[in-house]
Amino acid sequence: MEFLVAPGGSIHGEARVPGDKSISHRSVMLGALATGETSVTGFLQGEDALATVAAFRALGVEIDGPRKGALRIRGVGLEGLRAAPSSLDMGNSGTSMRLLAGILAGQSFASELVGDTSLMGRPMQRVITPLTRMGAVIEAGDGGRPPLRIAGGSKLHGIHYDLPMASAQVKSCVLLAGLFADGETSVTEPAPTRDHTERMLRGFGYDLESQDGSVKLHGGGELRGCEIDVPADISSAAFLLVAASIAPGSELLLTHVGVNPTRTGVISILRLMGADITVSNEREVGGEPVADILVRSAVLKGIDIPRDLVPLAIDEFPVLFIAAACAEGRTVLRGAEELRVKESDRIASMAEGLTTLGIRNEVLDDGIIIDGGTLSGGTIRTFHDHRIAMSFAVAALRAEAQIRILDCDHVATSFPGFDSLTRGLGLQIASRDAGE
Repeated sequence: MEFLVAPGGSIHGEARVPGDKSISHRSVMLGALATGETSVTGFLQGEDALATVAAFRALGVEIDGPRKGALRIRGVGLEGLRAAPSSLDMGNSGTSMRLLAGILAGQSFASELVGDTSLMGRPMQRVITPLTRMGAVIEAGDGGRPPLRIAGGSKLHGIHYDLPMASAQVKSCVLLAGLFADGETSVTEPAPTRDHTERMLRGFGYDLESQDGSVKLHGGGELRGCEIDVPADISSAAFLLVAASIAPGSELLLTHVGVNPTRTGVISILRLMGADITVSNEREVGGEPVADILVRSAVLKGIDIPRDLVPLAIDEFPVLFIAAACAEGRTVLRGAEELRVKESDRIASMAEGLTTLGIRNEVLDDGIIIDGGTLSGGTIRTFHDHRIAMSFAVAALRAEAQIRILDCDHVATSFPGFDSLTRGLGLQIASRDAGE
C-alpha cells in the first residue's frame, strides 16, 4: 500500500486515537498469567497487539475478542501455560518478542520465537544477556537475531541488572522473567523509561518496589485478574500533535490520551519548540494518568533537545523530526542511539526522507542535526516502518508538492485507520495499492 498526500491544508476537529500499544500488549500478557478473568476495553486492534493475542492463544490461554476494542482473558496462572504446537510468530512486534522471551524463559517447555523479515533482522542480544544470567538457555541467529529458541525447564534465579541503556522493553523482559525466578530480581535504569509494566503488575495485585531508578520484585507471587481500560496511545497522538502544530490555522482536541509521565517527552519537546498545547481534564484510569489535549498551530523554533527528555520520547522522534524540519533554525538531537534498532534505523531512514524533501540534515552516531526549511514534494521510502510512513504523511501539510510514501502496510501495526481518521481532520491523504 502507498499513501499519496497532497500539499497544504489544516487540521480541525476532535479525535480519539487508537488504544495504547504498550498497555495493550501488557494487558494480554499479565491477564494470561493471572488467576481469574481479566476484561480489557480500549484494546488496540493493530497487528502488533494481535500478534500477542495469537501467541497466548497458541500457549493455551482462552481469549474472547477483541471486538470493538474489548476482549476477555481467562488467565491460567503463572504455571498454566502450555507448549505451542509450532513457532510463535510475532510479526513485526519487537515488544511482543522481547517481553515474551522473559515469560517463556521461565517455562517447563521449549519455545521458538520468529517474526517477519524486519523483526528477524532486529537485535535481541539485549534481552538474551540478562536472561542468560538468570539461568535461561537461549539460542539465537547471527548477531543475536531471531529466531530465538528458548529451552524449557531452566531454573531461573533472581539477579540485579544494570541496564546498559534506557530500554523499557529490556526492563520489562527481566521483570517478567523475575516472576518465575527464585529470590529477588531488580533492575536499575540509567534514565526513566515507560513504567507501564510496573503499574500494571500493581494493578494485578503483585508486590514490587520502585525507588531511585530501580525496580525490584520477588518471584513466586500471584497475579489476580482485573479490569483494564486502555487509554489512547500518546505515540499515535504525536502525529496529530505535530500536524496541528505545523499547519497554519489548525485547532485539534485529542481525548482520553494516556499521559503517563514516562511517555510525555513529546509534549515537553514540542512546548520547548514553541507549540501551543494545553492539557486538561486530567484523571486516572486503571492506574494510568489520562487527559484531553488541545493543540493549536504555532510558529516552532529549533532547539537542542535536552538529553533527559530523549528516553521519554523515543518512539515519537520520527514525527518530531518533521516538526524540526518545519521549525525556524536548527534542531539538534543527541543521545538517541536506541533509534538505530527500531523497526528501521530511524535516524538513517528519516534523514534520507528529509533529504528527498530538500531539508538539510547531518546524521550523527547518536542523533541528527536538522535545519528547518521549505519542504518540497517527492517519493519517500519507509523501510517498512510504520512511524516513518505516518511522519512523512504529516509533512505534506507544509510541503510544496505531493508526497508519495511507499510501503505503508505496516501502519496497521500501531494505528489502524490512520488514513481515514486524518482525512476526516483535514489531511489530504489517499491510499492505494502499489502499482495502481
